[in-house]
Amino acid sequence: MNDSTLSRRRFLGQSTQAASAATLASMGMLGLTGAAHAAVSDYKAIVCLFLAGGNDGANMVVPLDTVRYSQYGQLRGAAGLALSGAGLMPARRSPLLAASAAASVAGDQPFAFNAALAPLDRWYGQGKVAVMLNIGNLRRPLTKAEYLAGGKAPGELFSHPDQQGQANAGLGAGSATGWGGRLMDTLGVARALDAVAVGTGGQFVQGVSTSANLVPESGGLSLNGFNFWPQTEADERLKALQKVLTADSGHRLANAANKSLADGIALANTLKTAATGSLAATFPSTSLGAQLKTTAQLIAAHAKLGAGRQVYYVSLGGFDTHGGQAWQHADLLSQLSAAVDAFQTTITAAGLDRSVTLFTASEFGRTLGPNATGTDHGWGSLSLVLGGAVKGGLYGEFPDFTLGGPDDASGRGVWIPRLGFQQLGATLGRWFGVSASALSTQVFPAELDLFPVKDLGFMG
Repeated sequence: MNDSTLSRRRFLGQSTQAASAATLASMGMLGLTGAAHAAVSDYKAIVCLFLAGGNDGANMVVPLDTVRYSQYGQLRGAAGLALSGAGLMPARRSPLLAASAAASVAGDQPFAFNAALAPLDRWYGQGKVAVMLNIGNLRRPLTKAEYLAGGKAPGELFSHPDQQGQANAGLGAGSATGWGGRLMDTLGVARALDAVAVGTGGQFVQGVSTSANLVPESGGLSLNGFNFWPQTEADERLKALQKVLTADSGHRLANAANKSLADGIALANTLKTAATGSLAATFPSTSLGAQLKTTAQLIAAHAKLGAGRQVYYVSLGGFDTHGGQAWQHADLLSQLSAAVDAFQTTITAAGLDRSVTLFTASEFGRTLGPNATGTDHGWGSLSLVLGGAVKGGLYGEFPDFTLGGPDDASGRGVWIPRLGFQQLGATLGRWFGVSASALSTQVFPAELDLFPVKDLGFMG
């Protein structure tokens, strides 16, 4: 070992050893993306809000038609899970829009949002929320008879990790990448931080050629040991570190590690700049509130740079409600609605509401039939889509609430989805600017073309 090697190691140790492992790990996940290979003329962003654990859609939006609401109350009332009175927002009516080839219910469908979703009910009243009914992981449209005969259902149903992977992939056959990342693949990536997971890693934003970025939910990254007094000496130390990181060490692994850290330092400045902007709303002091605050700040900063595309992933866990669901689910939905309300208020005030669309997803729904004070793993659930470009309303159909009926895969209220995540993704993809052929061959290969309705029509 020569003196120069020892000096370099000593310098790096002195200058970076104080940095926390979490900060360096976050920096290591940040990568500067490549040059654009497709042009877009405006700015748009898609935000995936993943509800991890299996969200109970049946207590998120409740049908109020006489038959279903009676069945719902009979099944869930004894367990204390049925919503009524103050537990529901005032009734609304919407036509079941032609989103599925199986749609058969005529006239307006009465329904109500869970009272914990009051802020989202207000956005619905402005025509900015679309509800995807009975949506889930599918490989192709599937009837109960086909399912029972061994039709091509997604593998490993009711498994959290497998179904989360499929939901993020947007493919019932699964994939190592996410459909948000693959949307970016087809359009090209022009800037850093175009595919961002906030707080925790998200497969949704990982593409084939698009590298996902992970940033802390606080949005802040920094190197400890570079802000001491006098600042001029701290700046000189940073300059010296940057010279070391840009020098060719002659070793590929060392060069790659140095580049990763250098990219992280550069992107930390981007995050710091984004965090200085004012916000039109006060975000709640929750994990999801922090994630969506950072997302709103990054969107505002990048929208100022001009035309481009971005995809984001944020998440809220705790939806595996096998017990104590009555209070747990209400608390989770309150967190959800408060954070999303602040996000949409901020985006709208910034004049970006028609440029940014947020949607919710979960790995599966839950059984309509209760399990003591909770529910078990189900299949079909619902997704909400929110934004200024959204055509609000109900899309698809509520399932038949008859246990053992035509939509029930198990006799406990495990709904076979009538809409697939491919259809949701393709509809957002067309709005994003991706061609129909690219959606079929690159984003949702071998599966999207099996659905007779590819565009659900909820985007203007």
